[in-house]
This record gives sequence, C-alpha cells and structure tokens, in this order.
Amino acid sequence: MSCMMLIWKYNSSMPIDFNQIQTPCYVIDEHLLRNNLAVIKQVKDAAGVDILLSLKSFSTWGVFPIFREYGFGASASSLNEARLAAEELGVQTHTYAPAYEAQHIADILRYSSHISFNSINQLYTYRDMAEHHGVSIGLRVNPEFSDTVHDMYNPCKPGSRFGVTAEQLGDGVPQGVEGFHLHVLFEADSLALEKVLAVFVKKFGKFLPQLQWVNMGGGHLITGEDYDIEHLIKILVAFKNEHDVAIILEPGSAFTYQTGYLVATILDIVENHGIKTAILDISFTCHMPDCLEMPYKPTIVGATDEKPGKPTYRMGGIACLAGDYMGNWSFDKVLKAGDKIIFDDMIHYTTVKTTMFNGVNHPSIGIWNKTSGLRMIKEFTYEDYKNRLS
Repeated sequence: MSCMMLIWKYNSSMPIDFNQIQTPCYVIDEHLLRNNLAVIKQVKDAAGVDILLSLKSFSTWGVFPIFREYGFGASASSLNEARLAAEELGVQTHTYAPAYEAQHIADILRYSSHISFNSINQLYTYRDMAEHHGVSIGLRVNPEFSDTVHDMYNPCKPGSRFGVTAEQLGDGVPQGVEGFHLHVLFEADSLALEKVLAVFVKKFGKFLPQLQWVNMGGGHLITGEDYDIEHLIKILVAFKNEHDVAIILEPGSAFTYQTGYLVATILDIVENHGIKTAILDISFTCHMPDCLEMPYKPTIVGATDEKPGKPTYRMGGIACLAGDYMGNWSFDKVLKAGDKIIFDDMIHYTTVKTTMFNGVNHPSIGIWNKTSGLRMIKEFTYEDYKNRLS
C-alpha cells in the first residue's frame, strides 16, 4: 500500500489523507454528504413532497446541524429515535413501529406529528390517545408485492408481520385514519417504485379518496449513480395530482450513501493452508454487521476481487467470533502490519447497528471537510463499554 493514502472521490472537495487518521474510525466526507442532501432536496422541492431522514439508517446527531440546513424532517421507529429527532433535529417525527409499548406511547405521541399503526388491533388500542394529542393517524398496509430479491429486506413475503392487507382491511378505512404507510423497497430505483404503486393502487386505490396522505416508506436510492430522478419526480407528481394526497418519503440509505468510510489498520498477517488473512483493528460482526447478515462483500479502496498472480488476502476482524472475516481481495502490493485498509460506503446502516461485543474498541466518528480537515465527533472509551450494561 502507498505510504501516502489519498482519496479524491466523486466530487469531493479535496483528497482525504488517511495517514492522518487514528484508527479505527468512521470518516464522513462533508462535501459528499452535502451533495446527497442537495439532490434529495431537489426532489423534495420539485415534486412538492415531504422527504424524511430515517433515523434507523443514520442517527449520528453530531452532523444533524448540516441536515437542518436543508429542512428535512425525520422518521422514527422507537421512543429513543423520536426523542433524538426532537432534541437534535428540532422536529416532530413520523413514527412507525411493529407494535407500541403502553409505557412509552404517551411520550412517543408527544414527540410525533404522525403515527402509523401496524395492525387494526394497535390502531384501536391507541387511536383515542393519538387523537387527543393531535397526531395524524396512519395505518401500515401490505400490498403483498415487493421488487426486492433479498428476503431479509422483503416485508411482503408470505407470513410477514408487517402491515394490513387489502383483504384484512375490508370495505372501509377505519375511523380516525388519515393516511396509509407502505414500505416495501430496498435500495430500489424509480422503476421499482412505479411497479409497487401500480399494485398498491389496484389493491388500495378505492380507499385513497378518504385519505390525506400516503407515506411511501424507504428503500428509494435517490442518490445512486444511475437513479432516474426526473422519472421519480414525474411519478410522485402524477400520483399526488391523481389521488389528491400529500406524499411522504423516508429513504434511509440515500441520505448518506457513498459519503464515507470505515478506516482500519492491519495489526498482523497470518497464513493457514495458503490463505493469508490480514487481522484488522475493526470487526465485521461489531462494526459492519450487514456484511455478515445479508451477506455482502464491501468495497476496499485500492483493492479488487481476487485476481490470480496478485497479493490476495482475507480480511479478519479483531473479535473472537470464528466467522468474523470476509474475503478475498487482491492488492497491487504485498500488505504488512501498519497498512491502512479503507472500507468504502460505510456510513449508512453501520454506526446504528454496531455493538461492543467482546469489548472490541468502537471506532471513532469524524467528519472531513476542506477547511478543517478531520473533526472528531465522537471518541469511545472504556466508560462507554462499561456503562452500556449494569
């Protein structure tokens, strides 16, 4: 690996010198983040819709002041997320959870402008409280169709616990319900949304005249390189005009997609049966759990998929879990202890899912911009690990 590790990516304002970074560390590129926020705001304004930051995908509140500049609301799936949005984004949330706990519902309603219920039972249980708090009531519906091929992220597969089907809804919208919430996509394009909406209208269209809003959920990868933004705007405007409802989107990944890295250092290199593994100061199971859950192989800057004749390595995590590794990647040069390994696109659905399993050191979080270089937002200590449990 080059001793001067620089990256100038996409339209980043300046290259990042990763040799300055003490690892392990998540690094957010502010310029790339602002690029994404500007694109999403463009869609919001052009289509005349509400677009919300989904806190389940990203809740690093140290950069929320940047989000506030663009005027986005937030969606929450728990009391803690709703409270964080109120305290750090200054907004009431659109809240949905598979079920609400009686001891938390009053506080959830206090922090929410909209609340969606997952079932008729939950609606009947908490409807009066929601109306008393002046919160707009929604019902999650299940069109029983999704364009995703990944079962883990498919809320419409048979037996799903999410949402009310058209058959279960019957002939009318329950009293008090002002909106429908559907969430069926995963990192999808506008064509997938178009397909979903066609099924949704076929099954639930007769109810739309009774509604004020439709929340089309998340999974819209608006900031993806090949995403057809004009097509999305056309779909949203047409739907809004035809059905006379307000439209809400709450993309998760799109806000922080391709905006930063997880930077690690090689601690050792071991070999067994001809397989070389670089042992890192980060962990897949602790810091990149989606890689093992889905699974998917992340991109390493300066590396490729395995190529014959090139130095090739697995990446091994520092946790004691036997399966805490992935591979293989090929490099132009032989790796050694002390080299940096930079995992790309590690900001969305990463920090929100991390654990402190095995007492592994949690990566710091920093934001990089051209003026101040790297500014640390959070550094974790033994007290963070100790105080997490009793």
